[in-house]
Amino acid sequence: MIERLIGELRAHANPANVAGMARYAINTSGTLGVPVHVIRKLAKETGRDHALAEQLWNSGIHEARILAALVDDPAWVTARQMERWARDFDSWDVCDQACHSLFRYSPMAWRKAEQWARAKGEFVRRAGFSLMAGLAVKDQKATDEQFAALFPLIAEAASDERNMVKKAVNWALRGIGKRNRRLHRMAIAAAEEIRRQDSRAARWIAADALRELRNAATIARIQG
Repeated sequence: MIERLIGELRAHANPANVAGMARYAINTSGTLGVPVHVIRKLAKETGRDHALAEQLWNSGIHEARILAALVDDPAWVTARQMERWARDFDSWDVCDQACHSLFRYSPMAWRKAEQWARAKGEFVRRAGFSLMAGLAVKDQKATDEQFAALFPLIAEAASDERNMVKKAVNWALRGIGKRNRRLHRMAIAAAEEIRRQDSRAARWIAADALRELRNAATIARIQG
C-alpha cells in the first residue's frame, strides 16, 4: 500500500507547483508539488490506517506527511507520536494539517496546545496555537474557562517576532474570540492588553485581531 501511494504522489508531481508553493512560504524540501485535492482524494480512497500513516510520515515526503495526517486515526495517536511528528515540522502547511486533521481530535490536544505554546522551535510553537485555533472551532464540549485560560499563553507569545508563530498566535486569538459572546468580550480585552506590549509583533497581532473581532459581520454572527 505504501509503495502504491508514494507512486501515486510521484505521478502527480508538478515542479511548477513547487515554485508557487515557495511564494507562500511553504518549505519546498522533499516537496513534489501535488495539488491538495489529489491528496484528499487519495486519503478518502485509503480510509483510516494508523500503521500506514506512520509509514507515510516516515517517508519524509512533504505531501506524504499531509496524507499521513489525513489517514491516521486520532484514537491511535499517542503523546510520543505527537512529539515526534511535531519535531519534524518544517513547513506551516504540514504543521497545520497535522493539527487540524488529526491532533485536535486527540484527547491530548489541550495538553499539547498548552505545552507547545512555550516551545522554543518555531513550528512546534506554531503548532500550539494552531491547535488552539482548531479547538475553538471543533471542541464543542470545552468550557469558556478552558479557553480563557489560554489568553495568558497568547499574550506571552505575542512578542515572538517569528512570522510563523505570530500568525498562529493571531489565529488563536481570533478563533477563540469568535466562539461566543463572552469569549468575544474577553478576546477583545486580551487584544487591547497585547497592543500595549512594546513589540512590533504584538501590535500587529492585536490590530489584526481587533479589526476582525470588531467587524460588523463577525459581531452579527456571534450575536446570532
